[in-house]
Amino acid sequence: VADLDATASEGSLWDDPAKAKAVMAELADAKEQLATARQFENLLGDAAVALEMIDAEKEEAGGADALPDPSILAELTTTCETLERSLAKWEVRALLGGRYDAMSALVNIYAGAGGTDAQDWAEMLERMYRGWCDGRGFAMKTVERSEGEEAGLKSVTFEVDGRFAYGYLRCERGTHRLVRQSPFKKDATRQTSFAAVEVTPVLDDGAVETVLLKDSDLEISTMRSGGAGGQNVNKVETAVRIKHVPTGITIRCEEERSQAANKQKGLARLKAKLVAVAETQRAADVAAIRGDAIKAEWGQQIR
Repeated sequence: VADLDATASEGSLWDDPAKAKAVMAELADAKEQLATARQFENLLGDAAVALEMIDAEKEEAGGADALPDPSILAELTTTCETLERSLAKWEVRALLGGRYDAMSALVNIYAGAGGTDAQDWAEMLERMYRGWCDGRGFAMKTVERSEGEEAGLKSVTFEVDGRFAYGYLRCERGTHRLVRQSPFKKDATRQTSFAAVEVTPVLDDGAVETVLLKDSDLEISTMRSGGAGGQNVNKVETAVRIKHVPTGITIRCEEERSQAANKQKGLARLKAKLVAVAETQRAADVAAIRGDAIKAEWGQQIR
């Protein structure tokens, strides 16, 4: 921590913003781990003192069968429960050691097989993730949302901004299944619905620069934006679609008001998706990957 503090206090650190952000993030992580270790030390100390007091009371009472002071026993129980919860959180945190786990996440939800029920299921998943983000203090920003004809939504894309958001959410990647009595059918028959969830890290500038793409591997096309974009919407081709030819991965970006900004953000998301695919498949050659597309149908669900 002292070395990182010294590095962070150097006047020339912010000459390289990407390096500066990495140093500050590493410093924050080191301080957090140090604070956790000190918390464990304090809790163990409190528990040891309580045990000593209980042993001393038993010696004064003259027998091992003497009951301890209820207040001391309650304090010891509370301390042990707090220590157990803290250890459980630390164990989960220790698992988030991946290269991109500490970054924010971009989540895509698509309605699959099941018609209106699948679209409703996709919206239920969106609400579930929103509640989870609120509970953890993560900021959730909707990037794109396509409503269903009757209910629910066809697709939604949102960013989850928070430390270790990608690490927590990456296990949600896959197909989700819901079996219930359909509220959209008169006879209320049993209906199985599917929705696909994709999770990719939101790469910072430094991480984006480390992922290199050949111009020959990209197909870039422009189109008119269909969303809120001011006076240029539906007049100027500000939306950008980028396809990575070797893998078939396609990214569309239209939330910015200029074509250049959409292209820059689209390239960053394409690189993030390639990183996520490479991590999932454990492949050495990203150009050979074809398995990133998720089929929202029978036999593909993760829950």
